[in-house]
Amino acid sequence: MTFPAYPEVKDSGVEWLGEVPAHWVVGPLRWYATIQGGVAKGKSYSDDTPTVDLPYLRVANVQDGHVDLSSVNTVTVALSEVDRYRLQPGDVLMNEGGDNDKLGRGTVWQGEVSGCLHQNHVFAIRPNHHLLPYWLSMFTRSSAARSYFYLYSKQSTNLASISSSNVMSCPLPLPPAAEQRQILSFLDHETARIDALVEEQQRLIELLKEKRQAVISHAVTKGLDSDVPMKDSGVEWLGEVPSHWKVFRLKQIVSVQGGSTPAKERLDFWGGHIPWVSPKDMKKDRISDSSDRITEKALSETGLSMIKPGAVLIVVRGMILAHSVPVAIAEDPVTINQDMKAISPCDQLKSEYLLLLLSGIKDAIFNYIDSSAHGTKKLEWERFESIKIPLPELAEQKSICRKVNEQAEQIYKLIGAAISAMKLLQERRSALISAAVTGKIDVRGWQPPAGSSVTADITQTEAV
Repeated sequence: MTFPAYPEVKDSGVEWLGEVPAHWVVGPLRWYATIQGGVAKGKSYSDDTPTVDLPYLRVANVQDGHVDLSSVNTVTVALSEVDRYRLQPGDVLMNEGGDNDKLGRGTVWQGEVSGCLHQNHVFAIRPNHHLLPYWLSMFTRSSAARSYFYLYSKQSTNLASISSSNVMSCPLPLPPAAEQRQILSFLDHETARIDALVEEQQRLIELLKEKRQAVISHAVTKGLDSDVPMKDSGVEWLGEVPSHWKVFRLKQIVSVQGGSTPAKERLDFWGGHIPWVSPKDMKKDRISDSSDRITEKALSETGLSMIKPGAVLIVVRGMILAHSVPVAIAEDPVTINQDMKAISPCDQLKSEYLLLLLSGIKDAIFNYIDSSAHGTKKLEWERFESIKIPLPELAEQKSICRKVNEQAEQIYKLIGAAISAMKLLQERRSALISAAVTGKIDVRGWQPPAGSSVTADITQTEAV
């Protein structure tokens, strides 16, 4: 899809903004809006000061383009200060800090919660009658605005922050109100189409992941030959298995090692060359290194044991167990922390097949996961090591691994293609928004399809 350029343009006077339509105005945000500070939580008042507890929005509530109301806290504030801090429908909310990609992105408050206030780390920008709140919100999502916010932000580790004065000094390109509505209607329609395509790709990715899981589960419980005679495994969740397979308890065919954490205050224990694997490292199915390393001194003085290559590492404690069971093969000697177990297979079990097996029976493993006293998820190892699992001969294990890996590789390629398509769509969305709100394309002649509701949506976000 291509759109014409405006017939008459002028220099905006802003390097990162470039040329804008000749009839647009470019000026600092403070020309068109005021900014309201937020209330600080924990402020103390004298006993005779009338106070009230009201809902208030925190940084976590202000998301990219929407407000998350799933968890809204309350704050105590003096009655005399309520009007000073109360949000009004049409206020544009921005976070003072965050990661660079989300810093400053505006969200229009529609008054979803009556009498709501906001945290002092959230800016509430109140546009005047020249500026539609939704225009400001959309402009802050453009690459042009991103450049400005990044330029004037203060960087700290992985986070950034921007001052209210810099926000209000941001140069804002502004067409007449009617043209703002036209451009916003266009963007609402086109971005909705793009978002729908992105969702389709996301659904495809989830279906492909489910397909991969189903392929693995079927292979390690039913085998590859659909014509082979079957027998009852005697295990309810497992059902029938190939008649020539044997059924073992896990503890009969593996040995297990645990781990621990050397004292953090002992600096001589840390920064060595020995990998010390923790759940945060379990993001792939082959592990040869870790984000933290320990020294030989730690190994000799703490009782930690080296895990030999070929052991399958599994996370046994942590909130990640609420939705997944990370497993990986140790390709090099490593150590592990107390939230992990290392499972070494016996001679009749290949490491690669054990990895595949544990991945394939994930749903059954969830039956052995419980919550500790503090709510943390924990794999009840003493119960789990007695789980019954089916096992083919070594040659068939090798064949299953090879076939499943071939199928998984094809699925990974499809997932990669879907991810690439999603990225292209998101880049297209970003480019379209930037082009429209900075006057690089002329959509004044665009008309919404019959029955479209975008015009009504824009009207709801006009200043009050």
